[in-house]
Amino acid sequence: MNKIALVVGASGIAGSNLAESLIAKGWETYGLARTPNQEIENLKPVAADLLDINSLKSSLSEIRPTHIYITTWMRNDTEAENIRVNSLMIRNLLDVLSEKKSVEHVALVTGLKHYLGPFEAYAKEGFLPETPLREEHPRLEMENFYYSQEDEVYAAAERDGFTWSIHRPHTVIGKAVGNAMNLGTTLALYASICKETGRIFKWPGSAAQWNGLSDVTDAKVLAEHLIWASTTDAAKNEAFNVVNGDVFRWSRLWKQIAAYFNVESSGFEGNIQPLEQELANDAATWQQIARKYNLKEENLNRLASAWHTDLDLGRPIEVMTDMAKSRKLGFTIFQDTEESFFQLFEKLRASKLIP
Repeated sequence: MNKIALVVGASGIAGSNLAESLIAKGWETYGLARTPNQEIENLKPVAADLLDINSLKSSLSEIRPTHIYITTWMRNDTEAENIRVNSLMIRNLLDVLSEKKSVEHVALVTGLKHYLGPFEAYAKEGFLPETPLREEHPRLEMENFYYSQEDEVYAAAERDGFTWSIHRPHTVIGKAVGNAMNLGTTLALYASICKETGRIFKWPGSAAQWNGLSDVTDAKVLAEHLIWASTTDAAKNEAFNVVNGDVFRWSRLWKQIAAYFNVESSGFEGNIQPLEQELANDAATWQQIARKYNLKEENLNRLASAWHTDLDLGRPIEVMTDMAKSRKLGFTIFQDTEESFFQLFEKLRASKLIP
């Protein structure tokens, strides 16, 4: 049987990069989203609302995917609502596809909140896991929508007989517009605003993150990891961390980003200075910059996600992720993290998203 992929969330960082990789490998690829991605050549768009089962039945009526890649989620005001909404989206999708008997594998993208706790308790004192983070760490004894998403996949797999894989990236670095969590682009916009206004590119996070070691996940590495796990027998029915494979210190990278954008920078100065607060009044400033340089997106909030960047950079511990499990099973792709950031900035500039 030919491989037919359904990428759920194909307009986001993870989903769009995955769709490009699948298509390049010759897969027939469908991209599902409420507003489908129309920019990727040979991606077949599917417009559907995961919370509306009738919408899914209609949109997927003629599609019989063999591989499902779930790369999306919906942010809500509380973790209880995150659990209700995000588990329902997966349940609806897999219930509709169950009738087709075509699905061989389902891959779910979650993240390091599996170990660090939900947004409301994100890596706070008292919930600090041992690092490097390893897949065998037990679930935390608190509500977490990632756990509920996993449980929906496990239940459907037992019912329908498909294999599964769970993928836990650290912060994903890649190009996307309208994404809820986009640290790389957020920093590019902040630096661009600093350059235009003469402001200092101030470190917004904690001392632990400034001085400690960290890692991230390039969107292309995540894409290759998803495809690898879904087509490698030894990797099926397993949960995996997935990061670039190197570590870095923000104290070095911050200065390099500042140099790239030709702005003056400052490091940790004794207290956290939230980026969300720093950018709170910059919507009009960004609109002026976008018009001055003829950029494609004037809406600051369509590109920047300062709230999430603050969560990442404000953690009270350094966060590193162990990749031994994937390496032992044969996944050897590596990405230089500094190059991930600068390649992203070049893409944003080429796409007229930053000046």
